Amino acid sequence: MPHISLEFSANLEERIDIQALCEHLRVEASTIAAFPMPGIRVRALKADHYAIADGNSKHSFIDISVRLRAGRSEQVKQDAAQRLFDAAKTYLEPVLKTSSLALSLEMRDIDPELSPKTGTIRDHLGDA
Repeated sequence: MPHISLEFSANLEERIDIQALCEHLRVEASTIAAFPMPGIRVRALKADHYAIADGNSKHSFIDISVRLRAGRSEQVKQDAAQRLFDAAKTYLEPVLKTSSLALSLEMRDIDPELSPKTGTIRDHLGDA
């Protein structure tokens, strides 16, 4: 793990390359020692229907949710959350400078007792 989910307002698609933002966050996550590379997942979900602040359609948002298996120290989680937030902020800097955008990130633990997992990604790493 982690699973990194971006929920974003649909009006951002014309201003931001969302796929490139996902890749940017994947690369940053892969540099964090507490995040095993085979477990990294980044996904983006567009909110077609939303209302922000005073209702003006110029406003937009990106809410980043990071879920990871429990067991990491608070310091490790704080560092990882800040690194991911800073990476997103850096990528989004041109939009933050020129338009109304709310950016947020929340990290939370997944209880391993209540979250069974299986997969074959590790078996296929390095395949062309």
